[in-house]
Amino acid sequence: MSRALKSDPRISEATRARIVAIAEQQGYTPNAIARGLVTQSSGVVGIVLGNLSNPFYSEMVECLTRQLVNIGKVPMILHIGGRSLDSEAMKPIVEYQMDGCIIASAPLSSKAADQFARRRLPMVMVNRVARTHSCAVSCNNRGGGQLIGELLIEAGHKRIAFVAGREDTSTSEDREAGFRAAMADAGMELSDWARGHYTYDGGYAAAEKLLSIRNRPDAIFAANDVMALGIIDAARQLGIDVPGELSVIGFDDIRMSSWKSYQLTTIAQPLEPMVERSLDLLRARMENRDIPGEQVFVEGELRIRNSARLPKRLINTNE
Repeated sequence: MSRALKSDPRISEATRARIVAIAEQQGYTPNAIARGLVTQSSGVVGIVLGNLSNPFYSEMVECLTRQLVNIGKVPMILHIGGRSLDSEAMKPIVEYQMDGCIIASAPLSSKAADQFARRRLPMVMVNRVARTHSCAVSCNNRGGGQLIGELLIEAGHKRIAFVAGREDTSTSEDREAGFRAAMADAGMELSDWARGHYTYDGGYAAAEKLLSIRNRPDAIFAANDVMALGIIDAARQLGIDVPGELSVIGFDDIRMSSWKSYQLTTIAQPLEPMVERSLDLLRARMENRDIPGEQVFVEGELRIRNSARLPKRLINTNE
């Protein structure tokens, strides 16, 4: 029966049709788990998620699950909260004999990375930079941060601040490094700095702090859009006009960024290409587990809206 249901060419079409009809009549469904024991392939790909306060990751999960289904894989979501992906959190990945794993928003401990390597379990990180033993697909965060710095300087801003994300990710660090590099090239330094922990409330609190000082910033670059939205709302609450008195720029281009109440200028992460590339890397390593790790950077795209004063050449082009 199993050969007929799998369209085995050794079974004639007439015989296959009779068997399929009988199976449907009896309510028979193939046992995927039993089949996996024989083929040594479960067909399941894990999606590991950590902190979900950033809507960017819900958009990424939508994209990941859709593309996984399109290639015939079953996505299984593992939510580990605010902790790192460690040996304990890896148990479901091992117990369910997953074919591979996508790490989307969770820090990877060195011990977990070692386990992936020892078990030869294919794993790709998305929107993160691989430290050891793994593949990763990420936006060019440093390049995006540098572009934002160059544009704010060209537009004439003099007091420019940065609001960082969490301490346990390199994403914010890379965006800040590029931003600082642009300022250094122009002979400038950050006027102020604060940490917003990648949350709306964190961005709001950071803005209250930065905008209460005597020589407050005339521009703020936030390491993600969620913080940038909090900054805009805090500025409005304080009676500061955006972008007349304060330019605000984010990073990610979540759906809320284009809402009329915000119209946030930001760097858009190329979500579809990033996910597609990550699944290409994963499938290649599921077919050949000896392929070495690879780091892929994808260029982001500037989305010009109304939250920042930018060089006139860009405004005119956008119009």
